[in-house]
Amino acid sequence: MQHREALISPKKGCDLERLIGNTPLIRLRRVTRSLPRGVQVFIKAEWFNPGGSVKDRPAWNMIRVAEQEGLLTPDKILIDATSGNTGIAYAMIGAARGYRVQLCLPANANAERKRILRAFGAELILTDPREQTDGAIRKVQQIVEAEPERYFYPDQYNNPANWQAHYHTTGVEIWEQTQGEVTHFVAGLGTSGTMMGTGRRLKEYHPGIRLVAVQPDSPFHGLEGLKHLETALVPGIYDPAVPDEIMEVSTEQAHAMARQLAREEGLFVGISAGAAVYCALRVAERISSGTVVALAPDGGSRYITDPLWEEEEWCSR
Repeated sequence: MQHREALISPKKGCDLERLIGNTPLIRLRRVTRSLPRGVQVFIKAEWFNPGGSVKDRPAWNMIRVAEQEGLLTPDKILIDATSGNTGIAYAMIGAARGYRVQLCLPANANAERKRILRAFGAELILTDPREQTDGAIRKVQQIVEAEPERYFYPDQYNNPANWQAHYHTTGVEIWEQTQGEVTHFVAGLGTSGTMMGTGRRLKEYHPGIRLVAVQPDSPFHGLEGLKHLETALVPGIYDPAVPDEIMEVSTEQAHAMARQLAREEGLFVGISAGAAVYCALRVAERISSGTVVALAPDGGSRYITDPLWEEEEWCSR
C-alpha cells in the first residue's frame, strides 16, 4: 500500500481499494499527563479507512486473494458472519467490484451498522443475539453447506489472508510511524487477525516488543466485536503463543475511556477503541519509558445511538 498523501493527490485519482491503510498515528496528550515523561501513548486511528474501520484491511485482502485464486467470481455470492465492521468492508468493496453480498450478524447489532450495510446493498440475515457472533458463524456454515456452489465464504475467523493483511500493512506502518521506537502494541481480540498479523510483524522487527491482547472480562459484555475466548468459539487463526499478555476490560471501563477520549483528546472513538486505550494506559503506568501503541478499530459515529452517549450524568457535565 502506498502512502496516504500520494493516494489523495488532487492531480490524480485512484481506486477505492488503494485508500485502505496508511492510517494516522495520533499521540495522546491529556489522558497521559500523569505518566512519566519518557512514556508515550499513541492511537492508531483506523476509522480513517474508507469503510470507517480496521476491517477494510482484511476484507480487501481476503477478496483480493480469492479473486487471484479463482474462488470469488461474479456468479458467486460473498457470504460471511460479522459483528458489523467486516461486513461493512465486504459490502463497500463488493459494491465497488460488482459482487452480491449476504451477511449473517446478531440481531442486536447496532442500528448504524445495519443501515450502513443496507446502504451498500448487502442482504442481512439476523441471528439470535444471545449467541452473539458465534450464532452468526453457525448460521453461515449451515447456508453454505446446503448450497456450496452458490457461495464464496471468506470465513474471516479461519482465513490466513485476514492476519496476513495486518502483517503486510498495519505492522509495517506502526514500525515506520514510530521510527522503530514502539515498545508495546495493544489490540482487542475478535477474529484476532489484528493481533496475529501486526504482532508477528513487530516481533520480527524487534523481539522485545511486548504484545498485549485485550478481551472482555466476562462472556456477557457490551464490547461489540470482541470475544471472551474462554467461552467463545476460538478463531482458527488465533495462536495463543503470539500475545505476551492478555488483559481483561469491563464494558463500563471501555465506555468511560471512550467518553474521556472525546472530552479530553478530541477523539470520537468506538467502544472497542475505548477498551484498547484503557488497557494501553494501564500498561503505560507500569513502565518508566517506552512507546505504547493502541489500535482503535473504528470511530464513535458508528455508535451514536448507543446509550453510552446518552447517560445524563455524563452529558450534563
